[in-house]
Amino acid sequence: MGWLRAAVLGANDGIVSTSSLILGVAASHATLSTILIAGVAGLVSGAISMAAGEYISVQSQADTEEAALKLESRELKDDPESELQELTEIYVGRGLELPLAGQVAKQLMEHDALQAHARDELGITETLSARPLQAAFASACSFAIGALLPLLVTTIVPMTYLFALIAGTSLIFLAFLGGIAAHIGGADIKKGILRVTFWSALAMGATSIIGSLFGTVL
Repeated sequence: MGWLRAAVLGANDGIVSTSSLILGVAASHATLSTILIAGVAGLVSGAISMAAGEYISVQSQADTEEAALKLESRELKDDPESELQELTEIYVGRGLELPLAGQVAKQLMEHDALQAHARDELGITETLSARPLQAAFASACSFAIGALLPLLVTTIVPMTYLFALIAGTSLIFLAFLGGIAAHIGGADIKKGILRVTFWSALAMGATSIIGSLFGTVL
């Protein structure tokens, strides 16, 4: 679910940034070829930026996890009794009786002490551990897919209706994705849709105004 939500948000960013860029350039009375070049450039640069940002963020998380595991490994070597007591207290806090908690902690530490502490003390598991390259690739792909939607609309609609159709279709796509993101997160779907469409419309409107103010007829 976490990866699905990240993919939805990445696609959302791709639609918002690319459609806003296209609308801003179109409002400056640019030609269709110029609009498409700007849109493609926005797709490529945005996907790379998303990948780089996600990689740096997740790699930082991975470094933190690695440092925590090294520290935990040293503590297990230097003072295993205290670590056993610590793990026992964790299980007591989760509802086990003290004798049973001590027995569980002892058996788990005998099986794999570092894994037990990583999972139950640090919250690090194989499933949830940081994967920087996977996160970067997923973010880049989802952004690119989202950015392709307004670009495809740009290539098939007449220039006369470009502005209205880009804005309209992008907001429809965004409303759909906003509803999915809200559903995944367990939030109110209507509020999720309204929140996404409002701020996206604001971004598109702002770039359009800037394009019309500073653009020139080519």
